[in-house]
Amino acid sequence: MSTDQTDAVEAFEGLGLTSYEAKVFIALQQLGSGTARDVARVVDVPRSQVYSVAESLEERGLLEVQQSSPIRYRPVSVDEARETLRERFENEQERAFEYVETVREEPNGEEEQEDIWTVRGRTRVDDRAVDILSNAEEQIVFGTRLPELLTEEIERTLEERAASGVDVMGVSREPVIRSQLDDLEGVSSFSPPDHRTDDERSGRIVIVDDDSVLLSVVDDDGTETAIWSAGSLFASVLIQLIEANAEAPMR
Repeated sequence: MSTDQTDAVEAFEGLGLTSYEAKVFIALQQLGSGTARDVARVVDVPRSQVYSVAESLEERGLLEVQQSSPIRYRPVSVDEARETLRERFENEQERAFEYVETVREEPNGEEEQEDIWTVRGRTRVDDRAVDILSNAEEQIVFGTRLPELLTEEIERTLEERAASGVDVMGVSREPVIRSQLDDLEGVSSFSPPDHRTDDERSGRIVIVDDDSVLLSVVDDDGTETAIWSAGSLFASVLIQLIEANAEAPMR
C-alpha cells in the first residue's frame, strides 16, 4: 500500500471500520464495482475474507450487493458514505457520553476529597486561569511578573468581570505590567512587598472570591506549571496566608 492509502485506512479505522473493511471499501471505490476476486486482486485482503467483510460493509450501509453469479459488490457514493459514517460517529458519541454523564452524577459513597490539581504547559495554564477568573462573583486578584503571562484573553476576562461588578485588582512589581493592568477598564493595580528581589521562577497568581486559587512557576526552559484549587479548604487557607503577607488589602 502507498503511504496515502495507509493513512486513509488508518483514518477509516478511527471512524470505526476494521482494517479489512477500510481496504475493501477503498478497493471498491477504485473499481466502481467488482467481485470478491476483483477486490482481492487490488488489495491485500484474502478472497475468502472479502465475502464476510463485504457483508459487514453492507450492514453498515456502505455498499450494495448484486445477487448474481458470482456476487458483485458496488460501494455507495463518497458523499453517502461520508454522511453514513458521520451519523454513526455522532450516534456512538452520544451513546458513550450519555453513559459517562450518568456515571459522573451517581454518588459513589466516598467522602468528599480536597481537590488540588496540577496543570502543565503554557496553553493549559492560560485556559485554567481564564476559567477560574470567569467564575468570579465578588473579587479577583491577578498577578504576574512576566508580560507574556498577561494574555489578551485574560485581559478581556478581567475587564468583563469588572464590568459585571467584580472588584478586580492586579499585582506586579513590574511597572510595565502594572501600567498594562491599569489601562484595563475597571482594574486597579499595586506592587507587592519586596520580600524577595531574586524571583526568577514565579509565574502567575490568581485569587477569586476567597475560595479559588492558582499559583504557577516557570522553569528555566520556559515551561509553566501550576497548582490550582477551587471551593476547597486548601484554597481558603492558602488565600488567607497570601493576604496576610500582602501590603495592599485584598478585600
